Amino acid sequence: MSVFIGIDLGTQSVRAMAVTRAGAVLGSAARPLTSHRDGPRHEQDPEQWWTQLCAATGEALRDVPGEQVEGVAVDATSGTILLSDDTGRALTPALMYDDRRASAERVNEVGEQVWARLGYQRMQPNWALPKLLWLLRDAPAGARLAHQNDFVNRRLAGHAVATDLSNALKTGVDLIEERWPLEVLDTLGVPAAMLPDVVRPGSVLGTVCAQAAAETGIPAGTPVIAGTTDGCAAQLGAGANRVGSWNSVLGTTLVLKGVTRDLIHDPLGVVYSHRAPDGGWLPGGASSTGAGVLTHEFPGSDLDALSELAAARADLGDVTVYPLVSRGERFPFDAPEAEPFALGTPTDDVQKYAAIMRGAAFVERLCFDYLDLLGAPVDGELILTGGGSRSAYGNRLRADVLRRPVTLRQNAEPALGMAVLAAGNSDGMVRTREVVDPTGADLREPYLEFIGELERRGWLPQAAAAHARKRAAR
Repeated sequence: MSVFIGIDLGTQSVRAMAVTRAGAVLGSAARPLTSHRDGPRHEQDPEQWWTQLCAATGEALRDVPGEQVEGVAVDATSGTILLSDDTGRALTPALMYDDRRASAERVNEVGEQVWARLGYQRMQPNWALPKLLWLLRDAPAGARLAHQNDFVNRRLAGHAVATDLSNALKTGVDLIEERWPLEVLDTLGVPAAMLPDVVRPGSVLGTVCAQAAAETGIPAGTPVIAGTTDGCAAQLGAGANRVGSWNSVLGTTLVLKGVTRDLIHDPLGVVYSHRAPDGGWLPGGASSTGAGVLTHEFPGSDLDALSELAAARADLGDVTVYPLVSRGERFPFDAPEAEPFALGTPTDDVQKYAAIMRGAAFVERLCFDYLDLLGAPVDGELILTGGGSRSAYGNRLRADVLRRPVTLRQNAEPALGMAVLAAGNSDGMVRTREVVDPTGADLREPYLEFIGELERRGWLPQAAAAHARKRAAR
């Protein structure tokens, strides 16, 4: 029986999972991670990643025969970097994915043409390349760039390793030619000698060394497989791996990840694509809306009970809440000034819950309308994951708004996605829990009212609004 180890380096924890090729989870464990936040700064200690990873893998593999383990892969938060020396020792704290101390102005000025060719128009301050320039101001001679999973992959292998194209995207790697754009980076003052080699996710980086085996419990000689970002890992865990299929993750915020044959170019820059292990493309975007508003509006409440009460109500009215977690929207449109609003007034908590879920579903529908406008195929399997997919009411509502069946998986954790990547494919490893069909409820009128309000406020571009109306009329 073959067993594959998936490791998810998240923000708050590291999780390890041992999975058979048939999808059985033989062991899993998690250990907490701590952060230091100070205004726009968000840092973690890279050494803590390793110590907590060792504890998690040791527990997850406690009852797994070593001779059955055939691969290990690690995902990491997108855009998290540090500087290390040539032995792999951390020289700086890790600047996390949402650290915004840097400026992207110089990066976008110099690399404008390259970024546009790669399907996005500009980098954000929290992307890895602006943060790398910030770190280089005081970098010692010989410092090397390391993404979050590069740091632990080196410990696993016991030698320098390549980085994967997925984690290197926000550092400016050329995903089309699969190499660093050295002329741009040289102009920015990034020495070529500090950059790791780049490979596709799924490539073999080396094997687990004896010291790492003693510390992690992963058998020496186990192949170490190049991983991905946490978002791509969740997509792999959801089994969204065929052209036209999409994974819609409704958690604190809403994130969509899909599969296309060709690179999608977005003039607004709200959609960007990762490179798939097979050379295809994984476009997606992250909204600032999501189920996180529920926690804020109903602190300490039983959200499952609210979901059941909403499902039992025959008439919840036509109230819609635009559920922004914080000021500003980033997908399916770019509007830093966007703020929450309500169309109608909820009369009680059940109606407010339903109105928030309806708003999230409308934003999700608008995301697909915008992706269709860009030419992305959106007619494949749609898989719902994230905390929001626990709501039976919400799942049925989303199927009605999208007017298509939605699939729910038994397990879609990023750690499972890394086990899938280590195994080479997801056949048999990803299991379906349920398929939810639309009830036939017609929600086009309130959806179009929602679109009109976004356009009236100047946030949604006219072309995107017109396309949404055109698709709704079909």
